[in-house]
Amino acid sequence: MLLAAACAGSPVVMAADDLDLDALLDVGSPKESEGSGIRLGGYAEFGGAYTLPDEGHWSKLRARMELAASGNLGNGLRWKVSGRVDADGAPDLERNYYSGAVRRDQRTDATLREAYLDVPVGDWEFRLGRQQIIWGEMVGFFFADVVSGRDMREFLLPEFESIRIPQWAARAEYFGGETHFELLWVPVASYDKVGKPGTDFYPYPFLPSGTHVKEKTPAHDVRNGNWGLRASRLIDGWDLSAFYYDSLNVEPTLYRTSVTPTYELRHDRIHQTGGTFSKDMGQFVLKGEAVYTRGRRFNTLDPAATYGLKSSPTLDYAVGVDVPFGSEWRVNAQYFARVHFDHAEGMYVEREEPGVTLQVVRTIGSDFEVEFLAASSLIRNDYMLRPKLTWKFAPEWRALIGVDHFEGRSTALFGRFDDSDRVYFEVRRWF
Repeated sequence: MLLAAACAGSPVVMAADDLDLDALLDVGSPKESEGSGIRLGGYAEFGGAYTLPDEGHWSKLRARMELAASGNLGNGLRWKVSGRVDADGAPDLERNYYSGAVRRDQRTDATLREAYLDVPVGDWEFRLGRQQIIWGEMVGFFFADVVSGRDMREFLLPEFESIRIPQWAARAEYFGGETHFELLWVPVASYDKVGKPGTDFYPYPFLPSGTHVKEKTPAHDVRNGNWGLRASRLIDGWDLSAFYYDSLNVEPTLYRTSVTPTYELRHDRIHQTGGTFSKDMGQFVLKGEAVYTRGRRFNTLDPAATYGLKSSPTLDYAVGVDVPFGSEWRVNAQYFARVHFDHAEGMYVEREEPGVTLQVVRTIGSDFEVEFLAASSLIRNDYMLRPKLTWKFAPEWRALIGVDHFEGRSTALFGRFDDSDRVYFEVRRWF
């Protein structure tokens, strides 16, 4: 994947740990407020990362706490509220490396993660408020998972649940036997956070130093809202789904707005039609996703192109297998590609952009887990390698250490972070 990954929403590879806070809350020791039916939980963590190339520096020294409360109001009514606060010392420690804009963007963060009410009505359930909406099923990829915004300030390296940005939405779900139907309205959307120029994982490192980039966030107006529908059904062991989503793209497109040049990040209206499948084949699990998108624009070298962009409908698809070997080994392999139907000379991407990923996980006893994740383009020297060791030294505790290594040219999906190789660690406690 080339520049389109940064500028026009290409499929992107994520860390393989897809964690769910609802599940994590059960790991520690949830507390019940006597007589209130309120369940409390969350986690606290400290993580650091040191960037290795010539200008070695601390790129993260972050303390984070996430707290959640949920409860039952009776008659099937349920609610949940969760929030997260971050404080990162690395930007101020490395003042000679990071600009004031970067320091202000990354020093602290406070986020309302979820705040919703579940209302059951017969075979329907309505969820109203800020919520996670997950439509994708592939390990480590955003394909059918088109609804949530993402925090991209560390590329796609953190865990799945911490990257997703929930949406303010009204969702209606129908549950009938083996059929599930979903209607979704997002009146005020959240979008990707890409950080400021000068960060280690800013998605446009090819821009000349000092280039002015303005982000134009859509007005909070229901006319800028999103809507979609999704249906799924279990047929002869095949878990199948199909969806349509009309939205302002959560991922910004880079517009060239003047000859100077200056640039602006805008969110285009796109239309996505897709589907997913999965099937337990006995010895392995087969999965796949495909999404056809209209409305995307891609950066081009053509000087006559308006805003430096060329429109093209795309088809993103992926197929993968999960293969366990005994109780200690697990292997996941995936093939993915994007097809640009209106490809033209000068675009930073090829007509078809194929790639593969390989994940190998080995558990050692009950405390240790070794993981190796590799992702690569199949048409150029562009790849990412991620070895990691996790130590679960108590039911409520986890420590990990790993390396993120990138290779490739500056306009490629992974190569644009060639100077951002890093070693990192994290310690987390659930409660």
